[in-house]
Amino acid sequence: MTASEIMKQLEKMGDAQTKKTFLRHGAQEPLFGVKIAELKTILKKTKKNHALSLELYKTGNSDAMYLAGLMADETKITEADLNEWVKKANWSYLNEFAVPWVAAETDFGFELGLKWIKSDNPLIATAGWSALSNFAAVKPDEKLDIEKYNKLLDQVEKTIHKAPNRVRYVMNTFVICVGSYIKELNKKALAVAANISDVTVDMQGTACKLPAAADYIKKVMDKGNLGKKKKMARC
Repeated sequence: MTASEIMKQLEKMGDAQTKKTFLRHGAQEPLFGVKIAELKTILKKTKKNHALSLELYKTGNSDAMYLAGLMADETKITEADLNEWVKKANWSYLNEFAVPWVAAETDFGFELGLKWIKSDNPLIATAGWSALSNFAAVKPDEKLDIEKYNKLLDQVEKTIHKAPNRVRYVMNTFVICVGSYIKELNKKALAVAANISDVTVDMQGTACKLPAAADYIKKVMDKGNLGKKKKMARC
């Protein structure tokens, strides 16, 4: 399939109610409102396709950009590509999921995450914390900089209450991921989770809720899944 053919298919798949929901959650025009399950029917045909993913992301259409993230080849995408992508990721489905998911599956995702969290742009900083979280979730502990993750927990504890709204949300998720996926830092993450338990996030009228970090980590432990890694960040 070509990018042009996919765009026509996405337009046909667009759903008015889905578009309304996406817009309520912060999506920006242009978009058709294609359900994720529908996007994956296209992905089954294209598989991973580096060149096509770059074309789709450049369209600026939110549905196409999300599909590009699912389609991206983590072995071929470059740091420059992802830096360009994150600048154009204008709502949570892109800057908290699609782009950082791809980053986390690359070998350089950790370094990218560290760079992005320093940004003054909340959308990019959010992508950075998400990339670091997902990197911890998919990479074996022996390939992680445990000491740096330890210091990042300290950073979250000290700065989360002053961080922008959605950055607070993903910082909370970061604590959950470190506590759930990095055994060595489980106790530290639980301690940090307890100390930030009063953090609040404005969900802007949606039904979404901020997960209680400590409770979430404990549920992972109760299920015997502590340290169990994911095969891939994208889902």
